[in-house]
Amino acid sequence: MFLRGAIVLALGALLIYGLVKGYPLLRGPELALESPVDGASAEGGFILVRGTAHRSETLTLNGAPLLMDKEGHFSKELPLPRGGAILSLTAHDRFGREITVERSVFVP
Repeated sequence: MFLRGAIVLALGALLIYGLVKGYPLLRGPELALESPVDGASAEGGFILVRGTAHRSETLTLNGAPLLMDKEGHFSKELPLPRGGAILSLTAHDRFGREITVERSVFVP
């Protein structure tokens, strides 16, 4: 009886461990864009794009690769032409899932 209880307890612990470790993999990539806010004005024609990507293998800004550190932080100063622009930031995870965040900015 003791052995059966120990096996059930071990299997339960293993199941809980698997769920805790596997849940982030099921969620897919996540993007937290700190800057710029939507509708921002880029004085001087430059804007700083900064944020964090979680559970991401690759990151692109308007189709160009964007480097991130091992914690997922990224930062890039981008020159923009006069007028309006849409910044499109896309993160891909190792399973091919993606998430895209877009921001509209204006350059006077």
